[in-house]
Amino acid sequence: MEARAIAKYVRISPRKLKPITDMVRGMNADEALAVLEYTPRAGAAVLAKVIKSAKANAENNHEMDADKLYVAAVNANQGPTMKRWRAGSMGRGMRILKRSSHIDVVLKERA
Repeated sequence: MEARAIAKYVRISPRKLKPITDMVRGMNADEALAVLEYTPRAGAAVLAKVIKSAKANAENNHEMDADKLYVAAVNANQGPTMKRWRAGSMGRGMRILKRSSHIDVVLKERA
């Protein structure tokens, strides 16, 4: 059995999220939340929120034991990109890409 939580359209680049997701993959859920609490990266708070949501889904919807949960899979995939323009030199327009992410967390129970 697995519990899942997805956060879509998060306004942070997946390039900034992927090192954090690699850090917590395979950890116990409580241990991952403790690590993310003291990680000074922009996406750590967002990822912690998604893990808490998946943990709540596991306890309330699937009646899994909270102490046995571990992070089985974490993905930070690219969401839609907003395109904006900014004044450049010599009257040109310079493109600004505001990237977003979709974060997917899967928690499973250890046997």
